Amino acid sequence: MTTESKIYWGVGIFSAILIVSAFFSPGDPKRNDDLPWHIEHPTPDSVRVFGLTLGKSATNEAELRFREQAIPSLFKSPEGQLIAEIFFEQVNLAGLPSRVVLTIDVPDVELQGMYERGLRMASTGSGKMITMTADDIARLRTLPISSLTYLPNLRLDDGIFLKRFGQPAQRIQENKSGLVHWLYPQHGLDITLGKGMKPLLQFVPPKDFDKLVSPLMANGEVLK
Repeated sequence: MTTESKIYWGVGIFSAILIVSAFFSPGDPKRNDDLPWHIEHPTPDSVRVFGLTLGKSATNEAELRFREQAIPSLFKSPEGQLIAEIFFEQVNLAGLPSRVVLTIDVPDVELQGMYERGLRMASTGSGKMITMTADDIARLRTLPISSLTYLPNLRLDDGIFLKRFGQPAQRIQENKSGLVHWLYPQHGLDITLGKGMKPLLQFVPPKDFDKLVSPLMANGEVLK
């Protein structure tokens, strides 16, 4: 190994240590809502994470919170379901580069209208993506967030999640992929973990948690 390679390798290890430390350290008390385990419940059936209350906070509030302009998308699944999402390519929370995806609560009639007014359609691995009009994008930014998915750009040991979130109420393994979902219904939280995979944390209002769990139960098995 050359001296230059050793330097790059050392920098990489040091960076990883700093990022993992962000998960273990309590963080800046002025910015505790940068941390995914800093979960609040304004009401018993609601959840607030990263300073955003699901079902109440609007998309434009998320842009202000993450200090990044979001990328809006409208998807149509193979089953014909329409889903409006807002994607943040890179946000920096507690020193950890991450991606955030927000699903937006759009009335069905409006979703259908956005689809019919779409400017372009492209096929993806999971359906079709529709490019929306400027007016529909502006409308999307005023509507409430129905779910938040947080994807830290780092592979993390399961023990980190046990330390921060405690034992899950239930674990379900997907039959097809082998991915394991750690479920925390009191927080509306599903942590998806798999060997060699970066974690995925999805938050929904606790009152909507059954909608998230039902497909998992239909296509997986409960682990003891």
